[in-house]
Amino acid sequence: MPPSPGQIAFEFDHRPALGCEDFVVAPCNREAVAWIDRWPDWPGPALAIFGPPGCGKTHLGRVWQARSKARHLDPVALARPGHFAAFEPGTGCWIVENLCLALGDQDLGDQDLAQPFLHVFNRIAEAKGQLLVVDRAPPARWPVALKDLASRLAAMPAVAVGPPDDALIGAVLVKLFADRQLKVAPEVVIYLLARMERSFEAATELVAAIDTAALTAGRNVTVPLVGEVLRASHAPE
Repeated sequence: MPPSPGQIAFEFDHRPALGCEDFVVAPCNREAVAWIDRWPDWPGPALAIFGPPGCGKTHLGRVWQARSKARHLDPVALARPGHFAAFEPGTGCWIVENLCLALGDQDLGDQDLAQPFLHVFNRIAEAKGQLLVVDRAPPARWPVALKDLASRLAAMPAVAVGPPDDALIGAVLVKLFADRQLKVAPEVVIYLLARMERSFEAATELVAAIDTAALTAGRNVTVPLVGEVLRASHAPE
């Protein structure tokens, strides 16, 4: 059931991220944010953040990357045998995102795929570097036949980011509109919450489309205007 206009004041913390964006801290991501805040004092060389698509885990990874100056590990390149044979990480930080997704039908049970990742993992740990793994599933559940890699993945702290709820998406909408200097009434946010996909990507795209429509038509952002944008995007109205 959508909130009433009197419940539209969302109380969340905002964290500076990249550019003018903020990361909104909510119950579904609070534990993961606490681990990012704990860096560099992690108990081991690696941490995994996992969750479903659209939950904000990638954005949180970008927050950590900006803070730690971490470099990207290309998950596609990791799957190429021998590509990282001469990998020298130095003492810095690294981030790898959606490794299992990038591998497609292949999995880390294949020696040709598991061995390079084990090599990279070991080199980072030996160099006193740190690795953040961002994926849909915790590494301990990845299909890994290589025992050495499986044990390292099982020992890696893994923290979940849950799907955003109405309150979090509502807070994100309010902020996205404010970033564009758009004043919207509470009923506009409530109307959107009842009809939009629950993801940060969808919220960003919708607010951009609404802003464009308002500028083009020279209109304020109202429920009728939002309804027109939703119909044009084939979203349920």
